[in-house]
Amino acid sequence: MSADTMRAVVQDGFGGPEVLRVRQVPRPAPLPTEVLVRVHAAGINPVDWKTRGGTGMAGVLGEPPFTLGWDVSGVVEETGFGVTTLKVGDEVFGMPWFPRAANAYSEYVTAPARQFARKPATVDHAHAAAVPLAALTAWQALTDTAHVQVGQRVLVTAAAGGVGHFAVQFARHLGAHVIATASAARHPWLKELGADETVDYTTTRFEDATADVDVVIDLVGDAHDLTSTRSLKVLRPGGLLVAVPAGVSPELARAAEAAGARVTPFLVEPDGAALTAIAGLIDAGEVVVEVEEIFPLEQAGTAHARGEAGRTRGKLVLTVTD
Repeated sequence: MSADTMRAVVQDGFGGPEVLRVRQVPRPAPLPTEVLVRVHAAGINPVDWKTRGGTGMAGVLGEPPFTLGWDVSGVVEETGFGVTTLKVGDEVFGMPWFPRAANAYSEYVTAPARQFARKPATVDHAHAAAVPLAALTAWQALTDTAHVQVGQRVLVTAAAGGVGHFAVQFARHLGAHVIATASAARHPWLKELGADETVDYTTTRFEDATADVDVVIDLVGDAHDLTSTRSLKVLRPGGLLVAVPAGVSPELARAAEAAGARVTPFLVEPDGAALTAIAGLIDAGEVVVEVEEIFPLEQAGTAHARGEAGRTRGKLVLTVTD
């Protein structure tokens, strides 16, 4: 190993968790307006294992070899020409480049400085790395897409997962009445996070338990028991379904029109300014970050297998450097 190389998780082909292997690769250098970040931890998201298997963002990344990961927490090691917002030594977190390759499962990444924000001071790198993609998804869906207002009723499906547990907290922060679906064991925790109502999806159809909803943040999709289509039944006239995992099929669009509801696809974008606001909520104690398990970089495959098994509370994270 030399100063010109670094450890990274590389996959040479699509497949199961076994295709993820650590090897030495060239270390990147920042271009003008970019920073070089030494990665301390990298978050894991469902899009990671979907892409590994050939779906997800595989169409954007192209054929392997490539390195997965978009969630980063680390320290600025070098700044490119023109960077004025960050300096060497700053602790930062971000979701750079999404949906293009960010190479977060590696010791160093480079990206535009404004795609990062200063890490929340009250959490370590592992917890900060759990934030960007999941929290930005929830934040942008609720604030920029749905424009949630005080007193509105918001339903969050899969509320105990990475995006879901942030969506519950952000919706509460925005003053909404929050309804969350999850297994019964997660209900006390979700109530602590701010859910006003909880529905056990294993025993109860949520459309039988709630109604007059203004916004549904659907994190499941129609591939699983027609969750998006069923969500239309709980919306008030003119209510909005934000279909996060799989977008809006022609069938879903027609069903929404017939129901007098609105529906929109959604894909998260890099947003350093929003991360700064989210960091403020974390440091103020208004938002907590749930990390279920932390794995070393060399166990990326094991971590993917754990995530794909489902039922994760919050996020899974890789530690990269001390």
